Amino acid sequence: MKPDIKTRADILLLVSSFYKKIRNDSVLGPFFNDVITDWDTHIDTLTTFWESSLFLKTKYIGNPLEVHIKVDKDNNNSITQMHFGLWLNLWFQTIDDLFEGDYAENAKRRARKMGTFLYLKIFEARKN
Repeated sequence: MKPDIKTRADILLLVSSFYKKIRNDSVLGPFFNDVITDWDTHIDTLTTFWESSLFLKTKYIGNPLEVHIKVDKDNNNSITQMHFGLWLNLWFQTIDDLFEGDYAENAKRRARKMGTFLYLKIFEARKN
């Protein structure tokens, strides 16, 4: 039996393992590797984001929507549903490799909702 996600250290393991896969992915990697210059800071920021999202005890400061809209714009509005599907599949795979339980399932649900929201908002921003 695998542990559930219970601590910031667990989230750090999840986020760093996930982004290792992203960075090496031939489709998704370029979107991230071309933008992120300080991976340690990015991993720490996203660990705080997910800690805030899952445990509601830390405060994430940032605007992920603004960042994703900019990345899409900088890539000639080329982000598609396929990219979000690949991202989500890697997220689920990483969770399933490392964890199981209520928080692990909640991390999947929140990622699915977030991916849908971000994609819709990116598409909406293309009209402007």
